[in-house]
Amino acid sequence: MEKMWYAGSMQKLLTEPGTVLNCNGSPNAGYSTKEVLRYERKAIQAKPWRIKEWDFYQIEDVAGTCCLQLTYGHASYVGQIGVMLFDIARKRFLVKKSVLIPFAFGRMKLPESAETDSVISWHKGGVHVVFETKSGVRNLYMKLGNFETRLRLEPLIDDALIIAIPFDESPKQFYYNYKRNCMKCSGVVDFYDGGEKKIIKFGDEADALKSYALLDWGRGVWPFSNEWFWSNGSGTVGGKLFGFNLGCGFGNTSQATENIVFYENAAHKLGRVAITHEDDWMQPWHLKDDEGRCDLVMMPQFDRITRDKILFIDNCTHQVFGMFSGSVTLDDGRVLCVKDIPAFAEHAVNNW
Repeated sequence: MEKMWYAGSMQKLLTEPGTVLNCNGSPNAGYSTKEVLRYERKAIQAKPWRIKEWDFYQIEDVAGTCCLQLTYGHASYVGQIGVMLFDIARKRFLVKKSVLIPFAFGRMKLPESAETDSVISWHKGGVHVVFETKSGVRNLYMKLGNFETRLRLEPLIDDALIIAIPFDESPKQFYYNYKRNCMKCSGVVDFYDGGEKKIIKFGDEADALKSYALLDWGRGVWPFSNEWFWSNGSGTVGGKLFGFNLGCGFGNTSQATENIVFYENAAHKLGRVAITHEDDWMQPWHLKDDEGRCDLVMMPQFDRITRDKILFIDNCTHQVFGMFSGSVTLDDGRVLCVKDIPAFAEHAVNNW
């Protein structure tokens, strides 16, 4: 049987060092699998309160039963430090805490690079955060009230998905995003459940959860009202590392989409993908691309609904966790059979 070779769907691959924004303040659109563009906050030509920056981490065990999320970020006029720990199998939250920081602007001091060594530090009002990146390894410490976590994340594959996209509404608006799949997680989470102290271990020990971590690192300026679909997961197929990031609806992706598959330490780029669901969020979701290379179905297990309404902020997200099955065709024509990979797909409608 003749194999078909794909060329990244004719998208713009960025290989030369440069800046996210050009001299006119518009984004140099495209994608890469290494951080070749340099994000410079001072180059943004927009009102300071329109700048949004965040570091978001998600750790999910391979059985798809437990998930931890850590958020550190801001929309300039308000910042957030938050944690969510939930039991997917039992459909209940174990920890749900967040602290809002009014008029955050530059006070949260998020790094301008996702890959170079950096330290995020916040110690105020009983909230303690130290997120350290060193030689690609990330050590995450967060303490909010009676919740405390000490985690170490190590990359298992070399590539990530980095994308710079424009918006049709304004040439000065952009989204610069770095997503890293398939990180090994080790460490512990301490919290209280019903007055009893609980400890969850993440790692590879016999008595611990085996888990994968995701980093979603975002910077940019975009329209006040927006909508997106996003899906991400990590696991194994045929005993080898497998991960994917799929999305649509956000920004002008004519030069590069955020759709990519990772397998055997190699990235395989996809073109446009449609993510669809029924009015009933717990019915199967479908994820298909235009070229017939990706055909996945998610069987939902838990809908994590987030609603934020503060002043003029009005956001609603359905992040639905479930099991993904189907097929994915790699760049060299190999077809992977995906079976019951725990992951999520979300639909967000935001005004912020």
